[in-house]
Amino acid sequence: MAALADAAIALLAEGGMRSLTHRAVDARAGMPLGTTSAYLRTRQALIEAVVQRLADLDRADIAAEELPADPQATALPARLTAADLDRLAVGIAAVLDHWLTVGRDRTLARYACLLEAVHRPELRRILDHGTVLRVQARDLLARAGAPDPRRQGDQFVAFVDGLLFDRLVGAGALDAPPPGSPRSRDDLRAAVRAALRGFTGT
Repeated sequence: MAALADAAIALLAEGGMRSLTHRAVDARAGMPLGTTSAYLRTRQALIEAVVQRLADLDRADIAAEELPADPQATALPARLTAADLDRLAVGIAAVLDHWLTVGRDRTLARYACLLEAVHRPELRRILDHGTVLRVQARDLLARAGAPDPRRQGDQFVAFVDGLLFDRLVGAGALDAPPPGSPRSRDDLRAAVRAALRGFTGT
């Protein structure tokens, strides 16, 4: 199943949602014709498999940088200091830079799925990864003493997502340091840290 989802992600990254068909996934994955439709009968089932795979890989990336993948299980202290926020900014920047380089296809595929959900509201229920990130951000900002962690956590996620989008396809793609370079990570870290400081005063 992972091989089919990975093939679908590559197709979405290359050609957007219009390129995603069962037949195309079979070809991309090097599978016999009909394999994808045997496992994932409908187009929605195929998209759901893609979204689940994206979420699983994103969680693995977050865990690799020792960022809190689960607010209830995190080893971070109950009260975050400026040094804790410095470390978080470094980790978040590393994840973002990874999503701009090694994970670039996944990032493009994620945006394709999100755009599809605008026209197909039934897909929004499976695009819940952003909800998980919001819960994490609210928890982190509450620990850092933000005055309104629920609202500011949502705003922080929107900021990070906008930063990623800008570096991927916006003006930032032309003006920012090349993704994958130390300068890129440092620039992303500075932006994330400035946002955390703005929300928390720390």
